[in-house]
Amino acid sequence: MLIAFFVNSLESEYPRYTTTVLAHEASRRGHDVCYLTPGDFVLNPDDTLQVHARMIPAGKGKARSREEFFKALKGVGKKNTLIDIADLDVLMLRSDPSTEASERPWAETIGVQFGQRATEAGVLVLNDPTSLSQAINKLYFQSFPREVRAKTLISRHIADIKAFAKANGGKIVVKPLQGSGGQGVFVVNSKSSGNLNQMAEAIARDGYIIAQSVVPEADKGDIRLFMMNGRPLQVDGKYAAMRRVGAEDDVRSNIHAGGTAKPVKITERELRLAELIRPKLQSDGMFLVGIDIIGDTILEVNVFTPGNLFTCSEMAGVNFAAHILASIERKLEIRDEYPGQFTNAELAVM
Repeated sequence: MLIAFFVNSLESEYPRYTTTVLAHEASRRGHDVCYLTPGDFVLNPDDTLQVHARMIPAGKGKARSREEFFKALKGVGKKNTLIDIADLDVLMLRSDPSTEASERPWAETIGVQFGQRATEAGVLVLNDPTSLSQAINKLYFQSFPREVRAKTLISRHIADIKAFAKANGGKIVVKPLQGSGGQGVFVVNSKSSGNLNQMAEAIARDGYIIAQSVVPEADKGDIRLFMMNGRPLQVDGKYAAMRRVGAEDDVRSNIHAGGTAKPVKITERELRLAELIRPKLQSDGMFLVGIDIIGDTILEVNVFTPGNLFTCSEMAGVNFAAHILASIERKLEIRDEYPGQFTNAELAVM
């Protein structure tokens, strides 16, 4: 198969990124791999869609290591090949829309928009682009059962945020409605309450503010758990999961925001939360998702660029990427066995 990975830019990719791990595994299994970026689509006068694809040269002889594969990716540079979108078997949308909002707003939703066109051409697009279009910001998370969510207020009025803080004992977390990686996240407590105006104003400049009650056990960090086809990704009882512990006095546990990765045992408590959100993930065609859990609460459902797959694999001693690619391969078999009988969203989670 020919599988394409849509990313923000080639320059922002790294060897340990989940996208690199998945692309390398696809190449290792004998598939053709290419990368796409927001400026690579071409919609022709006859409405046919093409892409300027960065084709990764196939390895010669024995399979390349991930480092060698990444070197080949970097070696492609600006060289591209114009191909019809229908030449792709699979398109994985792996860009983070929130990073485009300020400097390249035109690129924020372009992958989702052209991804929808790709499904019309028969390409399997993961995750389903129509559902991703509804998940551009954290408002999507509010459609999951209230039982799994922290108490939340969304507003741009500082008076509302202050009233919410007062109702929750003066200790809340405030963050932007759109964003990722722990950017713009602040804890409001007795020490910092005097700065609430400045915090809220800084976030409100870019849109709505999310205010949340502080979740019990937050000081222990959160658990990143991968979901595949709507269910926890596990192999022989080992889950694609890790605990992320933030730096001292830092509410953020994201690894690139200073957090530390540690092994974690997945219990019935985490599995129960995963089961509560399974129906919607499957209904929305969300093939590969990362959920962040603290105690009895899910803080976030990352449907665009769930990361840390490499670390989870390393800790568990399991090549989770191989099982993800095997699932994709099976979806293509199902597509050929039942031509035209399933929507992209349905096929995405089979």
